[in-house]
Amino acid sequence: MTWLDALLLGALEGLTEFLPVSSTGHLILLGALLGKHDEVAKTLDVVIQLGAVVAVVAYYRARLATLARGCLRKDPASLRLLAALAVAFLPAALVGFLLHGFIKERLFGPGPVGLALIVGGIVMTGVDTWRQRSGADASADDDAELGSITLGRAAVIGLFQCFALWPGASRSMTTIVGGQLAGLRTKAAADFSFLLAIPTLGAATVYDLAKGGAALLASPSGPLSLAVGLAASFVVAWLVIAAFLRYLTRFGLAPFGLYRIVLGALVLWIARA
Repeated sequence: MTWLDALLLGALEGLTEFLPVSSTGHLILLGALLGKHDEVAKTLDVVIQLGAVVAVVAYYRARLATLARGCLRKDPASLRLLAALAVAFLPAALVGFLLHGFIKERLFGPGPVGLALIVGGIVMTGVDTWRQRSGADASADDDAELGSITLGRAAVIGLFQCFALWPGASRSMTTIVGGQLAGLRTKAAADFSFLLAIPTLGAATVYDLAKGGAALLASPSGPLSLAVGLAASFVVAWLVIAAFLRYLTRFGLAPFGLYRIVLGALVLWIARA
């Protein structure tokens, strides 16, 4: 793994982490093109998500500061949002811990990624089309809606996030669609999804560092590759978050669904060739 490989992977991670197209799936596909299939490469694919986590913290710093102050003052809305994030985090954390080895061994490949891209694209396009026809995203106070998420809705989002453990499904796609189906407007669902990324991606990064960090750092150019990948992931992710939220309010998720279906079909065709 060279620093140039890490730069490409980090930039791709930052670009795709918060788009509903699966960052892990894209990293696996790029790794296959670069000929990187070993455990070091798989660990780097997960660990560079930390750059995207820091980007979320930077982008939502004002909201996070308000949340922290509210929790200290025992503000009901802040405590409710914190509890909702905890409830939504737990299902994927538990399933990911139990199935970590199976996922790394069986699902980190072009075939499973291509299938997940197609299925997720069909689901996302269908849900987006239905919501646009029903007027489910009529204007509202997204901030107020975010602060009133019930534990029941959070549990639904958490269960949907479990599907993101399949590379290619996309964590942002499953949580945004889960939020939509739980009754949230798309912008509020996206904001909650991005805040949920902090504990979810943070926990995944720490776990993978504990499991494979020593091998990554001991590999040639390992520390440099990690630093370059993290930096690239942070910078690109920070730029993408704001742009995606603006795009989402105007065009919805359907264009990303179509992209997923086309890319997934291409991946499966190449994998069978």
